[in-house]
Amino acid sequence: MTETTGKGTDETSLKEAPLLWIKGFLMGSADIVPGVSGGTMALILGIYARLLNAIKSVNGPFLKALFTFKIKAAFQELHLKFLVFLFLGIFTALGFFTKVVPLQVYMFTHPEIVFGLFFGLIVGSIYILYKALEQKRWKEWGMLFLGIFVGLWIVSLVPADTPDHPAFVFLSGAIAICAMILPGISGSYLLLIMRKYDYLLSHIGMIGGVETMDGIVGLLPFFAGAIIGLAAFSRFLSWLLNRYHSQTLSLLIGFLIGSLFVIWPYQQREYVEQIREVEELPLDDELVLQLQREGVNENLPEYKRLGDVINPDATFDEFKRIEVETVKKKMLKSNPYMPDLQKAKKEGVNFWGGIAGILIGMVLVGGLDLLRNKSV
Repeated sequence: MTETTGKGTDETSLKEAPLLWIKGFLMGSADIVPGVSGGTMALILGIYARLLNAIKSVNGPFLKALFTFKIKAAFQELHLKFLVFLFLGIFTALGFFTKVVPLQVYMFTHPEIVFGLFFGLIVGSIYILYKALEQKRWKEWGMLFLGIFVGLWIVSLVPADTPDHPAFVFLSGAIAICAMILPGISGSYLLLIMRKYDYLLSHIGMIGGVETMDGIVGLLPFFAGAIIGLAAFSRFLSWLLNRYHSQTLSLLIGFLIGSLFVIWPYQQREYVEQIREVEELPLDDELVLQLQREGVNENLPEYKRLGDVINPDATFDEFKRIEVETVKKKMLKSNPYMPDLQKAKKEGVNFWGGIAGILIGMVLVGGLDLLRNKSV
C-alpha cells in the first residue's frame, strides 16, 4: 500500500460521493467507541493520505483568499468536495449513534458484542496493513515495537478528574483530534482519560432539543481546539509519511497492536458514579411512580434513581416531595481477562457474543479492504 501525501488537487467526483459518505460514516462510528480511532478506519479504507492532503488544503493561501472575500480562489485551494462528502458521513454517524442507536448505551449493556466487533476489525486491519508494508527491515521492526509500547502506555493511563472550563475543553479538543487522525491512538479514549468523553456526547445530545444553544456553546471551545490541533498535527504527520513512509506506517501498526489491550471484549471495568442533577418531585409524580414500579437499571451510562423524601412528616402522601437523582457512570479503568466459559453465564458475561463480534469484525475487514481498493 503506497499512498503519497503530497498536497495535490482535489480530484473527488460526484460519482464518488456515496462511497466517501460510507467511509466517513465508518470513521465517525469508530471515533465514538473509546479505544478505536477514526484514523484507523481511514488507514484501512485507503483514504488516509487523501485525508491529510485535504486537511492541509486549509492553508495560508486559502485563508488569505477567504478573508479577502475571493471565494472562488479559496475554494480552488480547498479539497472541498472530499471534505464535505467525508464529514457528512462522520456527522451522520455521530448523530445516528447518539440519537437513534445510542452506542454509548450499548457499550454498557452489551459490551462484549460492541468491543468484540471493533477488536475483530482491528485484528484484521493489522494483518492487511502489515502485509502491505513494503519494507520489513530492523528500522521497521524497531518502530513497530515502539508503537506497541506507546500504545500500551496510553491505554493504561487512568482517567483523572478535570475541569469543564472552556480553556481545558479547548485543549481537550486539540489533543483528541490529533489522536483521532492517528491510527491506533483513540481520540475518544484520550477524551475519556481527560474526562471529556461524556461532556462531548452529552452536549451533542442537547442539539435538536430545548437545550440546543447550551449544547452549541459548550461545543464551541472543543471544535476551536480541534481545528487548530488538526491543522498543525496533520502537517507534521504528512511530513513523516513523505520522508519516512515505511517506518511511520510500522509505528502506526504498532499503535494498533497496543490498542488491542483496551478493546478486548472481556474486561473488568471500574466505574465511578456522579450525581449530575437532583430534582424535587411530588411523591405521586409519574416519574417517581415509574421508578418505584420498575426499579433502576444501573447498567446504563446514565440513569435516574430515587433519593430521600424531603418532608417525610407530611400528613398526606400528596404533600410529600422526594429527590430524584440523575446519575452518570464514568469509567475509571479496565483490566482485560480471559473468561471461563462455565462461569460466564452465571457472572452475566456474554461469552459467545464477544466471540461473534470478533468474527464479524474480521469478516467485515474484507469488505472494508474492498472499499479501500476502490478509492481513487
